[in-house]
Amino acid sequence: MREALRDHKGVDDLDRLLRDGWVVLPGVLDSTEVGRLRAALDPVLVANGRGRTDFEGRSTERVYALLGKCPEVAALAEHPRVLALGDALMEPSYLLSSVQAVRIHAGESAQPLHADDDPGTVGRPRRLHGFSVMWALTDFTEANGATRLVPGSHRKEENTPPAEAAAISATMHAGSALVYLGGIEHGGGAHTGGPARLGVSIIYCQPWLRQFENLMMAVPPATASALPRRVQEMLGYKLLHGVWGSVDGRDPMRLLDRT
Repeated sequence: MREALRDHKGVDDLDRLLRDGWVVLPGVLDSTEVGRLRAALDPVLVANGRGRTDFEGRSTERVYALLGKCPEVAALAEHPRVLALGDALMEPSYLLSSVQAVRIHAGESAQPLHADDDPGTVGRPRRLHGFSVMWALTDFTEANGATRLVPGSHRKEENTPPAEAAAISATMHAGSALVYLGGIEHGGGAHTGGPARLGVSIIYCQPWLRQFENLMMAVPPATASALPRRVQEMLGYKLLHGVWGSVDGRDPMRLLDRT
């Protein structure tokens, strides 16, 4: 397990993630994989249109429930480099909470800083609720809206406003993955120049939490049956402790087997 958590310099990705709240995994995807995903995502992004609010981004194309519209991204959701971290961080049977494509265009303003695991009703400090991955399918630069992060903010002792002045830009090359804990403050950056910035955002949550997206409705049995088994389980098609998540008293995986 520990070898799967070491980067190309032998440094432990898990240790760095727990210390800083984020880590970049460089060069996880090769150029062929990046090109294939970009080609698959482009028509989905164009068809979906741009955001409706400042948080979504009015100059940003954003696609929700992405697994139901572009199943090619399942390979990202179950990538072994990411799941090695998830298996070390999370309780067994953790779930996918949200899978989105995000393409930021010129003129977009910076997204407000926020923490993915902050529902507004749970104080700090708190146990880990989840973690997120931003897959870079183009280069992420400070000019084109690379994700901003406040290092160490996952260790805050109380719910205070995000420290905008402390935010840094997580720049990375296409094919890299930015992994960050649910408690770290972050947000998309402003796009002030260069080509559009394209990424796939995947959020994982503990098995006892409600997901951001209702993924068992957004990715129904007829669609989910074609996805890899681990991804099916992370969508919610799996019992927790043999009881939670049942359908008519039975394992929801039976719905996929029947399909």
